[in-house]
Amino acid sequence: MATLLAAAGYRVVVPYLRGFGTTNFVSQDEPRNGQQSVFASDAIALLDALGIEKAILAGCDWGARTACILAALWPERCTALVSVSGYLIGSQKANMMPLPPAAELSWWYQYYFATERGRAGYDANRTDFAKLIWRTASPTWRFDDATFARTARALENPAHVAIVIDNYRWRLGLSAGDPTLDALERRLADFPVISIPTITLEGDANGAPHPQPATYAHRNIAGGIGHKLPQEAPKTFAQAVIDVASAASRGAIL
Repeated sequence: MATLLAAAGYRVVVPYLRGFGTTNFVSQDEPRNGQQSVFASDAIALLDALGIEKAILAGCDWGARTACILAALWPERCTALVSVSGYLIGSQKANMMPLPPAAELSWWYQYYFATERGRAGYDANRTDFAKLIWRTASPTWRFDDATFARTARALENPAHVAIVIDNYRWRLGLSAGDPTLDALERRLADFPVISIPTITLEGDANGAPHPQPATYAHRNIAGGIGHKLPQEAPKTFAQAVIDVASAASRGAIL
């Protein structure tokens, strides 16, 4: 997807989230915080460091949630948005509400990670765990070992397990998060409107939990496309970025 957009003339920045790939903490004493707003704060810091005033944001899963938060809280830094699975901003209060049993089953790993057994299990088996999630979330995608290995290397980060565990525990209110981010989380708990031009995408074979599309421009992608849509359907994802950029340049509201 990044190669396609670069070939179309875009400058493409594909950052790792904290706890993935080559990221590292400046201080070993800094808490390994994984709450939703910290990733958005990291992204703003990255834009500042790169001297980028405004950017088109595009993401999937944690990346989509981060992009949604930027678009909602810092619209002046965002030209447009492409989000797989739509509006993904959450809150600890909303996460306290029970779901129907079938929906709760799909979040089994969230409850697994709430236990010390789950933390130790993920630490010992993170590659096998990731492969299981890939197969569950994208049940018709026949990825090969080399494709998986390229991504799995990003899980070897020394802070990875701590960040993942804290993220899911924060969602359930089992981790307090960073008090300096409380003001951002209060704003997110009100589910702020995203006002910039936005396109959302959903594959027809997404096996991961995901919301139903609302009143924004939404594209259902057929052909057995699962949760990892940018990698399973890179041309479709790249075209959405191009289309939303065009709409933004015209001042169109999608």
